[in-house]
Amino acid sequence: MNKFNPSAYLDGLNVDTMHFGLSAINELLSRLGNPQNSYKTILIAGTNGKGSTAAMTASVLCSAGYRVGLYTSPHLVDVRERIVINGKKISLKEFNRTIAYVKDKKKQPVTYFEFLTAVAFVYFQRQKVDIAVLEVGLGGRLDATNVCQPLVSVITNIAFDHMEYLGNTLDSISREKAGIIKQNGVCITAAKQKKVLDVLKEVCRRCHAEFYCLGQDIKIKKQKDGFFTYRGFNRNLKNLTIPLRGEHQLSNAALALAAVELCGKMVLVFDDTAIYAGLANTHWRARLEVLQNHPLFLLDGAHNPAGVDVLCRSFKKYFSYRRLILIFGALADKDYCRMLQKIIPLAPIIILTQLKTKRAALVNDIMETVKKMGYPAIVTKNVNQAIERAQALAKKQDLICATGSFYLAGEVKQAFPKHVLCDNTKPQ
Repeated sequence: MNKFNPSAYLDGLNVDTMHFGLSAINELLSRLGNPQNSYKTILIAGTNGKGSTAAMTASVLCSAGYRVGLYTSPHLVDVRERIVINGKKISLKEFNRTIAYVKDKKKQPVTYFEFLTAVAFVYFQRQKVDIAVLEVGLGGRLDATNVCQPLVSVITNIAFDHMEYLGNTLDSISREKAGIIKQNGVCITAAKQKKVLDVLKEVCRRCHAEFYCLGQDIKIKKQKDGFFTYRGFNRNLKNLTIPLRGEHQLSNAALALAAVELCGKMVLVFDDTAIYAGLANTHWRARLEVLQNHPLFLLDGAHNPAGVDVLCRSFKKYFSYRRLILIFGALADKDYCRMLQKIIPLAPIIILTQLKTKRAALVNDIMETVKKMGYPAIVTKNVNQAIERAQALAKKQDLICATGSFYLAGEVKQAFPKHVLCDNTKPQ
């Protein structure tokens, strides 16, 4: 009899398969004893920023002395990055053990994401976490994470992405994201569009849920030298700082603090020291992340037009450079045409590359799009080749930026093993 191989089994659950509906995950979790109900949760959805918000929320709670689970997606290099407790990813031994346990309980087909979600829930239960911070994978209403009863539901923002699954209008996308709002629950958001806010308010009214909005109920204000002020429900804090670059991270920080404050109103206890330390110690990958200096090599996971907008605004604001050298790769189901329209006018040198995933857009198709826009570009067969070409062309004063997909970010990370780690833990 062949020995069970957890890694091979997981790989056999096609990572690119998506299933929208909660019946399969609910059935599996029922067989597992519904581990997600054994600890408190915070659920975070949104088009962009949900991973950063989740990381900051978990870091503050950890600084307050709680045992905190963090479940995010996608991973960049190691799938175990998705399942973390107090900053430490699940050990290989525990990961394999939990995969085997969940597999033995499974009686009907589930997707890769559904299976990993169940693994995370079981691991968090076994490790007796006080609270788990969960990042929604896609959408909200029918996402596998949406089986818990969160203390707070966070919706960072809403823009056009995954339209083939969530709909082609802000109204339809908003309704899918609003699916994480629970009966008699609490929702906070940084969304600004009136159409989006109208939908969220309507859902909250129907669910008898409390609704709070950044800019109205919670406020942030920039100070000098990278510091900012937060005014929340019961706290007015000055001279806060976060290591994550980008003005948009202030909004994410405000949501994280609001979520923690609301939890504090209900069940958790923490002081201002935990807030300052938790924000200052937040680590998150592929968000305006500098991999090297001279020339600067910047890695950003922008993977939709809204994310690229933020990236483009950040170039001049946070970096000083002579030329921008762009490395770009994207998934076929993303609006890479609009992404390119925003960023390629800023880049005198454009390097296109082929990603390894089956979901990747063909590099020649991206090249045709760039040609139609009237720009020259260099085509490379893989990410390593793209990095080598960019490094050869770059002068010390230039900025190399790799963006377009988290899959690209993961492949770039693997090319920089000596420069960047996926987390702050030693290999296990």
